Amino acid sequence: MKGARRFLSLVTFSHTVFALPFALLATVLAAGAVPPPRTLFGILAAMVGARSAAMAFNRIVDRNVDAENPRTARREIPAGAVSVTAAAMFCAFSAAVFVAAAWFLNPLCLALSPLALAIILGYSFTKRLSALSHLVLGLSLALAPVGAWIAVTGRLAATPVALGLSVLFWVAGFDVIYSLQDEAFDRAHGLFSLPARLGARRALDLSTVFHAVSLALLYGVFVLAGGGPLFGAGVVLAGVFLVRQHALVSPKDLSRVNGAFFTANGWLSVAVFLCGALDVLLRR
Repeated sequence: MKGARRFLSLVTFSHTVFALPFALLATVLAAGAVPPPRTLFGILAAMVGARSAAMAFNRIVDRNVDAENPRTARREIPAGAVSVTAAAMFCAFSAAVFVAAAWFLNPLCLALSPLALAIILGYSFTKRLSALSHLVLGLSLALAPVGAWIAVTGRLAATPVALGLSVLFWVAGFDVIYSLQDEAFDRAHGLFSLPARLGARRALDLSTVFHAVSLALLYGVFVLAGGGPLFGAGVVLAGVFLVRQHALVSPKDLSRVNGAFFTANGWLSVAVFLCGALDVLLRR
């Protein structure tokens, strides 16, 4: 059990709350109902496998940087709780679970699985290349609702693309807020982030723009899906939680970054899923 907890901590399993509700929302929107258990199982397996592989790979790639950063020095690999070999084996196993789940779902999911892995694993290198790495992280999570839709229907459509883009800008916005904690460290060590590139104030302004775009796209999903009052309430709640997290953080006060990052965004994703899914199910 102690070993299992170490690996769950390695991949920060609790952060699954960010992408999973949007994948489940796309599943219900695509099916127009609760999907068959077989499909739901395949989507959940793919989500867990992909996210676990991506997080383990990120921890391996960043292990030396994490060891130098006081905020991350106690993560499992630099702290010696999980070896690089064990993390690599866990990453490979998780990636295999993802590909197997894609095969289990349908041929298009399987065909696209290598591209998805390239994106979610490739993100780990982008902070060394560009300050737009936040958008690449957003793209990694945006694949979840798009993939879930394809798992149900076997094809792509405008609705999951709009939902995926909404997730992309939502994640990029809150990742900018989270990276405010490492502004000085990133700048000193030649790492790229918007706070390190632009400074805290301008980075927060850009984060606000990202979140405004995300909310507009979520409204687009509401329109494309022919949403009713409940779905509309979910869009409004998303706006409330976005405003809330920006109210919690300022360039001079980062003490509530974790509240803005985890609590507000966790509630946002769950609220949008519940409102959107119930809207679909109650209108059947």
